[in-house]
Amino acid sequence: MKRSSGARLCSTAAIGVLSFSLLTACSDEGSKDTSDSKASSSAASSSAPAAKALTTAELEKLLLAQGEVKGYKVASGDDTLPSSKSKVKTDKPACDPLAWATAALAPGDTDANAGNAVSEDKLSAATAKPTDLADAFDIDMTYVGLSSYAGDGAEKAMKAVSDGVAACAGGYGLKADGESTEVTRTAAEKGAAKGDETVAFASDVSMEGEGTATFHTAVVRKGNTVATFYTVNFAAMAKGGEMGAVPAAVIDAQVAKLK
Repeated sequence: MKRSSGARLCSTAAIGVLSFSLLTACSDEGSKDTSDSKASSSAASSSAPAAKALTTAELEKLLLAQGEVKGYKVASGDDTLPSSKSKVKTDKPACDPLAWATAALAPGDTDANAGNAVSEDKLSAATAKPTDLADAFDIDMTYVGLSSYAGDGAEKAMKAVSDGVAACAGGYGLKADGESTEVTRTAAEKGAAKGDETVAFASDVSMEGEGTATFHTAVVRKGNTVATFYTVNFAAMAKGGEMGAVPAAVIDAQVAKLK
């Protein structure tokens, strides 16, 4: 399907289980120069130890697990998310952090990254079974990514996302797994204040001549860990139009687990 192909690229995450295909900073070395000079001038005014990045294994333990968000199912992102940033590229380097954030990849400069998928559980005991196939696909699935940074890398990652929203307001080209699509517009949104810092944005994506679809992304920093959230509704994606906002329950539960 042309439409589902375009959606795969806009989210840059392959959703094979549903036969649908679908988003820093510099290193922390610069911050060390300043802290070192302050330490040399006075031992009493030495700054606090620089934050240490968590490992990928540690981040995986912080990802939401099944049963931690009422009304939602949690699945591994191994089969649905791109394995590396090299598979997700834009035609404007400033837009790369936005594309990475939608693919549950680190928006900043780090190798410590983990991701999974959290979806509405519409087949729970408290919910009636869907009446048809279209009903079954009318669910919100949120791709969650965690990344960790040393020093002030997390703050720089957030700035890269914020700067990217402004720089990519007119859109950008996106290429994933050899296929291309077009993000026609990016705009900042007022996201709920979470963690230490939040950046939210909307992206309009071309559906290959059949209109556009609008997707929403939230990026939250807590300490030196950055969480990214990107939500897709399969039924809405097939029709084009507006996707739902990132569920507050998913953001709240994930941020609460961060150190």
